[in-house]
Amino acid sequence: MRIGILGLGRIGAFHAETLAGLAVVESLVVADPVADAAKAAAERFGAEVADSPAALLAAGVDGLVVAAATDAHPALIRAGVEAGVPVFCEKPVARTMSEGVGVRAVVRDGGVPVQIGYHRRFDAGFAAARAAVRSGELGPLHTVRSTTLDPAPPPAAYIAASGGIFRDCAVHDFDAIRWVTGREVAEVYAVGGNRGAGPLGAAGDADTTGAVLTLDDGTIAVVSNSRHNARGYDVRMELHGFADSIAVGLDDRLPLRSVEPGAGFPAGPPHGFFMDRFADAYRAELAAFTEVVAGTRPSPCTVEDALEAGWTAEACALSLSASGQPQYRISHSSAW
Repeated sequence: MRIGILGLGRIGAFHAETLAGLAVVESLVVADPVADAAKAAAERFGAEVADSPAALLAAGVDGLVVAAATDAHPALIRAGVEAGVPVFCEKPVARTMSEGVGVRAVVRDGGVPVQIGYHRRFDAGFAAARAAVRSGELGPLHTVRSTTLDPAPPPAAYIAASGGIFRDCAVHDFDAIRWVTGREVAEVYAVGGNRGAGPLGAAGDADTTGAVLTLDDGTIAVVSNSRHNARGYDVRMELHGFADSIAVGLDDRLPLRSVEPGAGFPAGPPHGFFMDRFADAYRAELAAFTEVVAGTRPSPCTVEDALEAGWTAEACALSLSASGQPQYRISHSSAW
């Protein structure tokens, strides 16, 4: 098949490398507002360069990968759907939920599969946790703990356009909780602050947050996020049931130092970056998209899925900013 890639920054270039290495992908067509980025990808992967999204879609592509800036996501998803081309788009669907709902309507009416990039669904540990929950081996869940701690804040330009820590970072925890447990989030309560200041403070964003989510079956999920984890990139999930408890991310590269006498765990170098921690998941995600393009599987992460995580992020942001009543219920029946 022939795959088009719009956006060749850090993640777009990684996707180009992944796709170029898949036997089912015969050729790539790439486009980026920065001509040198497109040229470099073309030289590295033998790709054809298009000078615009329209030209790329006119080049006979079978699937479209969108790794452009968030503001461009709605228009590029629409363009792919209107051209009848299956789309993979990095999260989020759009900068605002109202825009996202509009994209959902276009996708629903167009009948073209769209996959949104929530890569934890393709991580071996998260997949094993989901299987354990679905098999019933943990018994009914009572507590979930999900953690994403970045080693350092992203660049100032990224922070300004990110939408805030809940919409940019914690949203991965929200999607993973929903996907692993099979439950919806019914209620949220969020707190946060900024002790590192810098660009995050200037943007009015928190650098450290906590959220308590009540799932629709009464399970309590606790989500912890920070932009300042000097030891490395820490992503974990714990699931505690009445029959057993399990953890994702508890390996020798866990960026945590034990002070117990004689403890040798974790013994390996800490994960330092999200593309280090989830490289295999990103590759599996793109391999899955080629199956979506081929029509052999449905989208493993739909626009609807992405918007559900977005509603939770939106509710947490509102909870954090509320002065009087920072607890928000999520009404799934009226969310659309």
